[in-house]
Amino acid sequence: MELYYTKRPFLLFLSFTLLLVASTRADPDSLQDLCVADLGATSVVVNGFPCKPASNVTSDDFFFAGLSMEGNTSNIFASNVTAANVLSFPGLNTLGVSMNRVDVAPGGLNPPHSHPRATELIILLKGRLLVGFISTSNQFFSKVLNPGEMFVVPKGLIHFQYNVGDKKAFAITTFDSQLPGVVIASTTLFGSTPAIPDDVLAKAFQVDQKVVTAIKSKFER
Repeated sequence: MELYYTKRPFLLFLSFTLLLVASTRADPDSLQDLCVADLGATSVVVNGFPCKPASNVTSDDFFFAGLSMEGNTSNIFASNVTAANVLSFPGLNTLGVSMNRVDVAPGGLNPPHSHPRATELIILLKGRLLVGFISTSNQFFSKVLNPGEMFVVPKGLIHFQYNVGDKKAFAITTFDSQLPGVVIASTTLFGSTPAIPDDVLAKAFQVDQKVVTAIKSKFER
């Protein structure tokens, strides 16, 4: 009996530690070799998509060519993000990884945003990019990247990429999640559906409601 009570606190501590470690992982570990996403399935989705029947899986499920094509930067931000996540690349389902291609024209911006479910690793392949993120203590960290250089953004923090060169920039970003998610600060706050009340935004940014209305007009869908 004494031995049982001696071990019990240790077992409780070990159980808590294991739960804590599990809760800090980006995506759960896969329990099978592969699970190609069945994106058309109507069953409940929890931390991944249902698997296609193994008999329907082909080599094409593990192939994606989308990142080989330059993105169209003819938009208000002069940037384009091509996502290779489970929604466009079903073979990533349950594997806990994904990538983006980021194309940014001179003076263009991949606007401040966050990925709630993943850490991001950026490698610049062409051009010059100012990259940076803001910590929860409101500290700004940034670097100007040249080709071959890398920068990491911790999970969930607001960050951006800004082209400070005179040529188009091209970067690859990787994530430790099959579906990192993205929350773009400007479009989330000023282009949500339904809209956030003007007086809430005016109070938050300490500006007149007319300013809020003017900004919202830029993000109307």
